[in-house]
Amino acid sequence: MNPRWKCRPEGSTWGDFGPDDQLGRLNLITPEKTRQGIAEVREGLRFCLSLPLEYPGGNLLNPRRYPPQLFATSRGEVGNMVHRLSAYDVRHNDVICDDLALIYLQYSTQWDSFAHAGQMFDADGDGVPEPCFYNGYRGGAEVPEAVDLGAAEPRALRFAQPGATALGIETFARHGIQGRAVLVNLFDDVGEKRDWVGYDRLMRLMQAQGAEVEPGDMLCFYTGFGDTILSMNRQPDRQRLENSNAVIDGRDAKLLNWISDSGVAALIADNYAVEGLPARDGGADQHAALPLHEHCLFKLGVPLGEIWYLSELAAWLKANRRTRFLLTAPPLRLTGAVGSPVTPIATV
Repeated sequence: MNPRWKCRPEGSTWGDFGPDDQLGRLNLITPEKTRQGIAEVREGLRFCLSLPLEYPGGNLLNPRRYPPQLFATSRGEVGNMVHRLSAYDVRHNDVICDDLALIYLQYSTQWDSFAHAGQMFDADGDGVPEPCFYNGYRGGAEVPEAVDLGAAEPRALRFAQPGATALGIETFARHGIQGRAVLVNLFDDVGEKRDWVGYDRLMRLMQAQGAEVEPGDMLCFYTGFGDTILSMNRQPDRQRLENSNAVIDGRDAKLLNWISDSGVAALIADNYAVEGLPARDGGADQHAALPLHEHCLFKLGVPLGEIWYLSELAAWLKANRRTRFLLTAPPLRLTGAVGSPVTPIATV
């Protein structure tokens, strides 16, 4: 009997890694899996997989997320960024700069934690669904619920409590996300147009590229969307954002079953949300608006990495007929956060 739930979602991993687990399939990134990643390092070349965090610019991708703002701190010297320590002690000739940032943690290259997306689900078995997250942690209890204070400005949104007391991004940081990753090149097949990739297409591309995924591997999808973002130079165009590059079809049941069976530890893409938004029509019955998020974050405990920069890595892997590499991608160790910027490094 789990202390938080009597019923678990069909096909989920709730309880499989322990009653209080908060890592999900990151548990499969074991020391052996990290050694397998290190074994893929032959050249010692490193690739930064993060966009500049001020990209894409504006708030068209998500109206609730804005670019970071950077401020110089002051020691009372209005207008000065450089602090001369001689002002405090004439013997000191140091000059010092520091600053602060206002940042939306899921604006650019990011990890989603399991506290990012849940579902209304009857975990108690009493016939009444309640807001639940991975492994039965509850919205309004361990995971905060947002409260709109009524202001017209979206930035007035505030949390009812300061952060998640379970499933926060710090659990990923403590575990350490470093292991073997596999990249599948979707751009060569789809190109710049927006198109859906389901199970059959993905299997065909993986076979053609020699990409094999084993339990505990992290799987990356290169779509070219990172280049699309960079080309707009922080002046994004809605038409291009909504109609460019490949997206994963979260409504494809065969694909979702494959994700379950594969044992993949994380899904990563250079596009927004990994899956297509809006998703394909789910029919008249009640269903998730974000089916891949539901399957990965809510049911399986598979983190999602979004808006990464994979172009240079994809080109090198293609030229060298490789698909695997060592991925090092720790999030910020910020207690209670439901997502985090990340500056991943691929080493080949």
